Amino acid sequence: MEVSPLTQQERPSSFQPKIDQLYDELFRQEDEDTVDSDGFWREFFLLRPDKPRLQQRLQSLHPDDLLQLQHETQQLFCRAVQQVKVGKGPMDENALDTLTVFLGVILPNRYTNQSADVIAVIAGLDEVDAVFLEFAMAIEGVIRNGRTVDIRQKAIEVALSVTSGAYQTGLVSYFTHRDLFPALMKCINDLGNPQVVSKAFLLLGLLANYNKFELRNPYQLRLEDFVNESIVQRIVRALGTSMATSRDRYVALQEDIAEGWTFTNTLNYIGLGALAPSRPSTPTPKADDKKEDFGELPEPSVAVLLGTYDFTIANKIFCFNLISSTAEPTTAEPPFSAFLSFTSYLLHHAYRSSRATMYGLLNLLILRIVIEDLVLCKSLCDSEATISVRLCRQRQPFLPATPKPRPPVAHLLDILIDTINHNLRRNLDLQLYISTIGLMHRLLSYLTFTRTRLSYHWSLLWQALLSFLRFLTTYASNFTIENPELPHLLKPFLATLVLAVIMGESFLPDPAAYDDLFYKLVEAGDFLSRFKTTFAVQITQAHEMVGKQPISTINGPTTALIDVLIQVSAHYYDLVQAERDRGRLGNNPSPREVSKIIRQGYDTLSLPTIEGLDRWDRFREAEERGMLKRAARVAVEDTKRLLRGT
Repeated sequence: MEVSPLTQQERPSSFQPKIDQLYDELFRQEDEDTVDSDGFWREFFLLRPDKPRLQQRLQSLHPDDLLQLQHETQQLFCRAVQQVKVGKGPMDENALDTLTVFLGVILPNRYTNQSADVIAVIAGLDEVDAVFLEFAMAIEGVIRNGRTVDIRQKAIEVALSVTSGAYQTGLVSYFTHRDLFPALMKCINDLGNPQVVSKAFLLLGLLANYNKFELRNPYQLRLEDFVNESIVQRIVRALGTSMATSRDRYVALQEDIAEGWTFTNTLNYIGLGALAPSRPSTPTPKADDKKEDFGELPEPSVAVLLGTYDFTIANKIFCFNLISSTAEPTTAEPPFSAFLSFTSYLLHHAYRSSRATMYGLLNLLILRIVIEDLVLCKSLCDSEATISVRLCRQRQPFLPATPKPRPPVAHLLDILIDTINHNLRRNLDLQLYISTIGLMHRLLSYLTFTRTRLSYHWSLLWQALLSFLRFLTTYASNFTIENPELPHLLKPFLATLVLAVIMGESFLPDPAAYDDLFYKLVEAGDFLSRFKTTFAVQITQAHEMVGKQPISTINGPTTALIDVLIQVSAHYYDLVQAERDRGRLGNNPSPREVSKIIRQGYDTLSLPTIEGLDRWDRFREAEERGMLKRAARVAVEDTKRLLRGT
């Protein structure tokens, strides 16, 4: 019997997917002719990409190895762009997925000559203009008229990979030459899917911030001139959905909804908790694990806040829709309620990471721009335009739970109080507190100017401000040395307190709220004097800042707003002491007795007439240039993280 010419090969221990074999063949640098054959690339793009494997394979290559493989990488990029242009499935979809991973790994790498080496790896120095203009045209065409929703979303992800990965190079400028704005707006209008809209808006935000302080950015002009309100409303609704989702990430770590009265709670309250029916305990994460998990938040998708800021400062139509859009039938809360709710959780935990602090500052800037517009601020303070907002209650001290709808300004004040209370650290983030106190000062100035009496728990606001004063006084050694930002904090801080003392009757709902303010000033008397002594130089600088309009009294300029507070405290302290000397008060008078003396002391209280207490400086973007550049860098890094997770 003849021996068969066929030989049985040994069965491999494991099978390797064909696409993985092609990855190895492409990057093994042995046969250059292979990557030049049409058959290889046809098979390459017909197969569904193995994104984790491709990412792993590219990450294993050193930047110097990529430069050695530039022929292969250039072929991969150009062939993928060709498939995107042809638009034939499934090859175009596979090409987009491949480009997202490829660019997401190649562009962020650190090279010896960053821009030149990146260009050499992707397109070649001689062909970069032709190749990248063709690439930009292909991506723009798919975003505008892609054959499916998924294809258009994948094209946006490719553009995000380029924009975030090459943000420090000149490659992003090809997206400014080939304007993507009309295509992105058409995509948002056609689809309306919140996930797609959010990614398109994220891309727009990154492009609008690219070199905007160095060059005239065309996307900034587009934002200023945009008047299509239906598209703006789609963006606002998508933003609300994104904010609610990001808020829910905090809630998932720690449920914080205020408990109502129950039979068990009542028994516990009167000391009969042993009689309460037992209930199964729910497992809670360990404190260390929870701390680490909170430190990872917010999730990367909040990078969309960068575009929110740019649209807010550039476009009044967007601002109006942001604060006035109502909830859709499929959503539980209006977009602005979701935005405020997320801001509450974000600022509640701002101290946990620099990322959280940066996004908190960005949200405070957005709110500042809205508040400084008198028409918009009027809407926020309208007692008939009430909304419900879920505010963070994950750490004490808690503010009162207020399930009933309230004017937005009340929720805003709650958020600001929480920010003051929950971010006190010896290494205090001055910029966060400057923004927070400045926003509070603007709100109280508007209420004073319009004589809007707001029903609110004012006692907690006075308590938060005076507790902050005690904190600054106690840990003064941490702030007084080489802190040029400190005067920028003390000026609105003191102006807010003195504004409440002198003009509080303009916005406080009843005399009791006014009495409580004076009562708390009497309690803080010692700290007020110590505060003046400790921060004498900074208080003086706060009123001598170059280019700022000084606060003045009828007798001329003053650098001692703190003296007004000390005067009020001393006045009522003397009255209390006099009553005690007459035997009408004991050594420990009750709050009711002190409040009665405060009311009687109004007749003898003399307050100076001060001009400029409600004066503040309008927002100028150039003054926040450094912070906005840092925010853009954070958003870029979060975009990379977001793409790696898709």
